[in-house]
Amino acid sequence: MTKVSLTVNGEACHAEAEPRTHLADFLRQQVGLTGTHLGCEQGVCGACTILIDGQPMRSCLPSAVSCSGSQVQTIEGFDGDELMAALREAFSVHHGLQCGFCTPGMLITARDIILRYGDADEATIRRELSGNICRCTGYMGIVAAIRAVAQGRQPMAVEAIAITAVAAAPVAAATPAPKPTAVAAALGQDGPVLRQSLEIDAAIDPVWLALADTARVAGCLPGASVQQVVGNQVSGQLTVKFGPIRASFAGQAEIERDEAQKRGRITGQGRDAKGGSSAKGAVGYALRALSADRTAIDIEIRYQLTGALAQFGRSELVADFAARMAASFAANLSAMLRGDAAQVVETDINLPAMLWALLKQHLAKLFR
Repeated sequence: MTKVSLTVNGEACHAEAEPRTHLADFLRQQVGLTGTHLGCEQGVCGACTILIDGQPMRSCLPSAVSCSGSQVQTIEGFDGDELMAALREAFSVHHGLQCGFCTPGMLITARDIILRYGDADEATIRRELSGNICRCTGYMGIVAAIRAVAQGRQPMAVEAIAITAVAAAPVAAATPAPKPTAVAAALGQDGPVLRQSLEIDAAIDPVWLALADTARVAGCLPGASVQQVVGNQVSGQLTVKFGPIRASFAGQAEIERDEAQKRGRITGQGRDAKGGSSAKGAVGYALRALSADRTAIDIEIRYQLTGALAQFGRSELVADFAARMAASFAANLSAMLRGDAAQVVETDINLPAMLWALLKQHLAKLFR
């Protein structure tokens, strides 16, 4: 394994990879950015196009190791980019996508065309777009979308076309919560981020003491169990069912606690031996007293999924899953501190229901 250091969407990324691992697989599996799609894996189709040091390149050709030290921008890194926002809207209006598999690479190439040519004509767009293959649309809608956004624009000088790291890895706020900055500073910068705030019906000191009893508090998390605790090292298992996939992650974690600041960190990794999925991440938490008998736990989670479960690694899906698990944990922890028995909570997440709920949320925001 070789250490790889990149700047991905404006954030430092450090991980290890086999020398033969190409950049696209590294971004998808090690960093958790699955917006980069793999098609031919021979540099022909253009689906995996990203920006490397400001230039559009195929990410299936260079190895991750050979790109160490570079600045990389994937489709997830353009959320604040005005030109990309206009292109996304135009692709929708002009029906420039169907299955969407080629779309991330197509959008990055389209943005580069407009930056270099400004108000490009149709012939120029078709020529420059020839390296990105689409098998659905017939290209008419794609060309029309790019032409619509390009109209009236001036080309940008080549030296000024540089990476614009306007967004970090995808961030999903499961519920509004203050960012626990001291905790965030202690965590690594790799992978998607979830932030959440839980409210517990108990004073801050009993909550802090309860969180120190690892084996007992694990019983409040649906599907979790602890096999052994030695010092700050914990081994255990977490079983979940996500859509059609059931996974039982067995692994180890390390726990750190700051008594004075009432905050802590848990880092760990686990593997589902049967399904081959792996997960690793870091959880930072900080306690706040809301009242004499009510406490908030601000949580920040960074995670990476590989294997079969990586297909559900989109931040929206994981955020919804984490919100359900966290709500059950908060209710069970409150019950435990009251002396009541923890509730039995089903860990089978209904994927169709979850997707429908997310769709309704997006539609509500759109028509608001």
